[in-house]
Amino acid sequence: MSGHRAVEGWGVLERAVELAESGEAFVLATVVWREGPSSGQQGSRAIYTASGQIHGWIGGACAEPVFVREAQSVLAAGQPRLLALGDAERFGDLPQRTSAIAMSCQSEGALQIYLEPVVPVPHLVIVGDSPMAASLAGMAAQLDWRVERLTGAEFSEGMVGAASIVVVATQGHGDEDVIASALKAAPAYVGVVASRRRAEAVHEHLRSQGVSVAELESLRMPAGLDLGSTTHKEVAVAILAELVQLRADGVFVPEVSVHPSEAELAIDPVCGMTVEALDANHPLEIDGEMFYFCCPGCRAAYATERGATQ
Repeated sequence: MSGHRAVEGWGVLERAVELAESGEAFVLATVVWREGPSSGQQGSRAIYTASGQIHGWIGGACAEPVFVREAQSVLAAGQPRLLALGDAERFGDLPQRTSAIAMSCQSEGALQIYLEPVVPVPHLVIVGDSPMAASLAGMAAQLDWRVERLTGAEFSEGMVGAASIVVVATQGHGDEDVIASALKAAPAYVGVVASRRRAEAVHEHLRSQGVSVAELESLRMPAGLDLGSTTHKEVAVAILAELVQLRADGVFVPEVSVHPSEAELAIDPVCGMTVEALDANHPLEIDGEMFYFCCPGCRAAYATERGATQ
């Protein structure tokens, strides 16, 4: 069930920045065209989060349920979409990836809303205080990734999620404990800065401590592309190059979990809007059949047309 948060104007964009930094996926909606009368204004913005929250305002009671359904679809697909709401005759040729939905409510307004999915930037956790760790942190920050740099003593599995990237650069100072802790969190990537000889020793130790074969196979050690003999800055480049490559392959895209309503859908017989079959959507029973409406006006008009008691 979606809920509103009172955010307006530039506050919507400020909230979008906060959500992106926190790692939560969302859809940013912007009204790019309107024809009045309509409660939505050109430039109005709203956010729909994967947890079902709405921040901001893009339209009234008719537009909002359609916005929520389309935003959920955009989140799941990860592709932007133009949403056109209004009488079909008011729109000319629409571009590709446009969802045109009939809306002929009492306001007789029309809207075009651009829905843009925002997937959080990669979350990179670097464990270690070596020069290589500092170089990697600096370069990843230049890509606008969310970067955290910690010592081995500061790191814990609760600091990372399923889409996080962990690079262990403690280089012999408690490597095994940090790696075991990171693997428990099952992040998208755990890589270790180590020579091949050191990597073999760490693998053997972890295996003796009961780390599963699947976890060991997921471990990237040595981390980074194999560039041969390199300096610590070049090692950082090799690791970042591998991470960029994996990101391009979609490895670090977080799984988006949307929460669509389980209510059945119904067609408002007056304006043609698709609404949820809920008590909140002005139900009207006629001859044993239940109808649902986007607003009280549509309900009243249909009741009058059918000669039903309101």
